[in-house]
Amino acid sequence: MPNFPLTIIAGSTARKRLTNEGWQPELFTAMVGASGGAKLLGLGHLDRYLFGEYLTRASHSMELYGSSIGSWRHAALASINPGKAIATLQDRYMNQQWAEDDSRSPSEVVDGLCEWVLDSLLTPDDIDHIAANPRFRTHVVTALGLGLNSHQQKSMLALGMGKAAVLNMINRQLLARSFQRVVFSTGVSESFVFKDFDTEHVKIRPDNLRSALLASGSIPFLMSGQRDIVGAPDGHYWDGGIIDYHFDFANYAGDGLVLYPHFSDQVVTGWFDKGLRWRRNSQRNSNGHQTLDKVIIVAPSRAYIAALPYGKIPDRRDFQKMSQATRLTYWRECVSASQALASAFIEVIESPDPLRYVASQ
Repeated sequence: MPNFPLTIIAGSTARKRLTNEGWQPELFTAMVGASGGAKLLGLGHLDRYLFGEYLTRASHSMELYGSSIGSWRHAALASINPGKAIATLQDRYMNQQWAEDDSRSPSEVVDGLCEWVLDSLLTPDDIDHIAANPRFRTHVVTALGLGLNSHQQKSMLALGMGKAAVLNMINRQLLARSFQRVVFSTGVSESFVFKDFDTEHVKIRPDNLRSALLASGSIPFLMSGQRDIVGAPDGHYWDGGIIDYHFDFANYAGDGLVLYPHFSDQVVTGWFDKGLRWRRNSQRNSNGHQTLDKVIIVAPSRAYIAALPYGKIPDRRDFQKMSQATRLTYWRECVSASQALASAFIEVIESPDPLRYVASQ
């Protein structure tokens, strides 16, 4: 169906369960949210429908794994009113503006804007609710800088990031010499058992949730990162997408399915893998088995994206390439257009054939 707004990819076990059980929300015991910054606006009304309506039809527990903006979206889902929270988060993110003559450094400006965006999401009551949510167990993925990557000073960080890029190109496992995965969680991580890197698990508390979310979205050089987060190992924390850009599903150990509302049909494991074409969609474990077996990816189709203004969904480069007025107009058009994604998903789940819109394997 070349003009259908969504691309849906399902692993073999996921396809079997859809065939037998239909699109029941209870199928999904985990959700993954990728890094992507402004790309959250590309999902717009799809997220609003998923968070505010589809998942509210059930009461089963779910684990939410997110890096960067994925963790912010999941904080909205775990808040008191998920539908309202995700719409507010999108609105705040979309309406970031700053004075052209701002005397602060670029990183200070971006840090302030991110604080402002999170202000809309993290009210005192919502912080308490997210930290103790009995249904949605939140896992915020961050990257703790090691060696040169523990510095905020740009010259030192540049050397550390350059070294990390080279090591990662040789072998992704060598990235562990530059960064450690630290996952801030409201409970035990059962769906993902992280075996690829040394992983530290830290309890989310009301006094460290904000810092964990800011750290998870702290792009090196663009933002300042977070240092010595309460309850976590000392050090400097950066964007979780450095290690888990789109996540490595070889770490998935759950029995249920994974719902993955994604920005594209591509799965790129880590941030440094973006330019390595042989790492794209290479989701196989050491035995060669497909690790997306229990995953369902729901993403805007390439035809849908091509029809958007500029032929793409929003991304953070728009901040530099467009005037603020142009960017706001474009982003609002993309959010408005995403109503088609929500409508398409309703068509998918209401079809008498659960696999009608699922891409063939």
